[in-house]
Amino acid sequence: MSRPPSTNATRLLKQAGIPYTEHLYRYEEHGGTAVSARELGVGEHTVIKTLVMEDDRAAPLIILMHGDREVSTKELARQIGAKSVQPCKPEVAHRHSGYLVGGTSPLGTKRALPIHAEASIFDLDRIYLNGGSRGFLVGLDPKDLEMVLKVLRVNVAIP
Repeated sequence: MSRPPSTNATRLLKQAGIPYTEHLYRYEEHGGTAVSARELGVGEHTVIKTLVMEDDRAAPLIILMHGDREVSTKELARQIGAKSVQPCKPEVAHRHSGYLVGGTSPLGTKRALPIHAEASIFDLDRIYLNGGSRGFLVGLDPKDLEMVLKVLRVNVAIP
């Protein structure tokens, strides 16, 4: 495969001095975390998806979730004090984050967005999340993610 790309996400990690590994894989449209986990040879639970959502006032937010779990939008809304939360359409998510869907990273977004993360992510030794480009993940210690981003922990996972 080719060289890993330089993205806003990797530049932010380098600038913050956060150690990370780069992982390229063959991107499949609508393949999701099952494909990236298979290609990297890691458990899907350790591959963290970055989802851009909006609350009832159309205020954008990011939720980080295990690849093998879904987000309870009802519980997320309750925990953040909103009436409702729903996923953004791809073009709206791109406008908010600056990343194409399938390549969205919580790191280096176009503008600062509130970032919520499933609390159990921080129980893992290592996570893999999008590095800012389709077919590109970065591996890092989840505690380092909290050092570089202001993350609000939530409990909203659905198995």
